[in-house]
Amino acid sequence: MKPIIDSHLDLAWNALSYNRDLTWPLEDLRRHESGMTDHPCREHATITLPEMRKARIGVCVATILARGGPEQKRQSGYSRTDLDHATQAIAHAVGHGQLAYYRLLEDEKQLRQIRTAADLAAHWKAWLADGERIPIGYILSMEGADPITTPAQLERWWDVGLRALGLAHYGKSHYAVGTGDSGPLTPLGFEMLREMERVGMILDLTHCSDPSFFQAIDTFRGRVLASHQNCRALVPGDRQFSDEQVRLVIERDGILGVPYDAWMMYPGWRKGESSPEVVGIEASADHIDHVCQMAGNARHSAIGSDLDGGFGTEQTPRDLDTIADLQKLAGILAQRGYKDADIDLIFHGNWLRFFGEALPGGTRTRA
Repeated sequence: MKPIIDSHLDLAWNALSYNRDLTWPLEDLRRHESGMTDHPCREHATITLPEMRKARIGVCVATILARGGPEQKRQSGYSRTDLDHATQAIAHAVGHGQLAYYRLLEDEKQLRQIRTAADLAAHWKAWLADGERIPIGYILSMEGADPITTPAQLERWWDVGLRALGLAHYGKSHYAVGTGDSGPLTPLGFEMLREMERVGMILDLTHCSDPSFFQAIDTFRGRVLASHQNCRALVPGDRQFSDEQVRLVIERDGILGVPYDAWMMYPGWRKGESSPEVVGIEASADHIDHVCQMAGNARHSAIGSDLDGGFGTEQTPRDLDTIADLQKLAGILAQRGYKDADIDLIFHGNWLRFFGEALPGGTRTRA
């Protein structure tokens, strides 16, 4: 089994929004949710911390996720009670609650926060030597910047370990426009990018609408990534990147993490209606290969699973029952002629290189 770095897991939001104890074995969590009907994902979870260990995930990018100002979301039809809050101040508090969850898991030796390139190198070496007994490493990210109430507040989030930030999620945020809508950065968005560049924050371009994406990548001179992002050439829709967007991420020496939400993997997927039987893990290899062919190498594609990001096995590929099934990707890529060294890059090497450069103390923090 190959070591994995997963660049997008909504662990704290998953735990706090669905009242899930992520320290349980996965089968216990599923059994606990038997009969629950408040969300289609009940009984269908794919992630707990023990299951991540089975998957050989040594490091993940773990998110803070809360949206503030549901009046903006209603304009786009994306208001959700588990995500949207009346004000940015409430989103700010919810975000700190999610941070507190990560802090508690650190105290319990379940997780270890990675803040610097040196932290990453030391953790990865220790985890490879004894991954069963040491905490899983995590790099803190924020999906949608609403919990940061003003750009001037960004440095305080940096000080608690935030290292990557996306400006929007679904619909309009206070800084940009995200999936399901279209529009430019706000004036505060431009100010936020300047502040991110000053402190050394990584920009996550995932979920940016096309106008916001192009403005952000033209404006921001720091490091960029796309944590959980598939290709529009294979699956139409604004949630995926066009070839031009993929090319720009590659040109900035960024990486795109492939997600496993079936509606981003299968053209025409209809939430609540389509069956997981229509798509398999091999579809993710199509997106990986598309990025690799555009780049001319395997240095810009990786794993950003997004598993249990508001969905479960009712909306994953037919052959993905738990996060441990990500290991099946290695065989699929090998069958397509990928060399073992390139599969290693996709599973963990690209993220090791990227964060080894982009985190504080890294070999190259600017684009």
